[in-house]
Amino acid sequence: MPYGYGYGMGYGGMYYGFDWTILLVLIGAALSLWASARVNGTFQKYSSVRSMTGMTGAEAARRLLNSQGIYDVTIQHVAGKLTDHYDPRTKTVNLSDAVYGSASVAAIGVAAHECGHAMQDNEGYVPLRMRAAFVPVVNFGSMLSWPLILIGLLIGGAGSTIVNVGIWMFVLVVLFQLITLPVEFNASARAVRLLDSVGILHGEEVGQTRKVLGSAALTYVAAAATAILQLLRLIILFGGRRRDN
Repeated sequence: MPYGYGYGMGYGGMYYGFDWTILLVLIGAALSLWASARVNGTFQKYSSVRSMTGMTGAEAARRLLNSQGIYDVTIQHVAGKLTDHYDPRTKTVNLSDAVYGSASVAAIGVAAHECGHAMQDNEGYVPLRMRAAFVPVVNFGSMLSWPLILIGLLIGGAGSTIVNVGIWMFVLVVLFQLITLPVEFNASARAVRLLDSVGILHGEEVGQTRKVLGSAALTYVAAAATAILQLLRLIILFGGRRRDN
């Protein structure tokens, strides 16, 4: 009799026919939904608060970059909602519809965050370089991990080498999410500090922007937690399955 059966456990996380590890997936999904709702709600709230300077997101971004001696980064308008990002390949700060032309505290905060990435790139911030180098690797890993696991299950069962390779591919996804955390937190910290010191935001506006960027950071924390939970599930189901003695 398999060892786990003495405790009501079956193979690969099965409890008398019920796969309890699905709870890990549900927890991850709940975290992601909560983080998304939090960032959307906070951004919406402070999108209605106009900054005292009246600067738009694009204007604030230009001023921040110039204050750091960065003149080779272009500020562009991109379509979509909260699609803001910095592209180190083209050296562009891309601001979405709700940020580029808006003078709200929320818009300025998001624009400043993306400028924080431009500043990281300008000074050769190591975690940013690591994340950029990881992108092609993690894209490869995320694309192949599940197909390899499924193929391995069909060919050789849960303990096959192909399944293990698939799990290791998913490890790359988890590592990427973990590397992303310091990059995003650092960009937000730079943004808040500079918005205050340069004089783009004043008084309670700084605290309001901190709330916007703090809620945005939760989405990255949730993504990392979700990836870790999914990896744990894979290890329980396939990497650590008990076998008959």
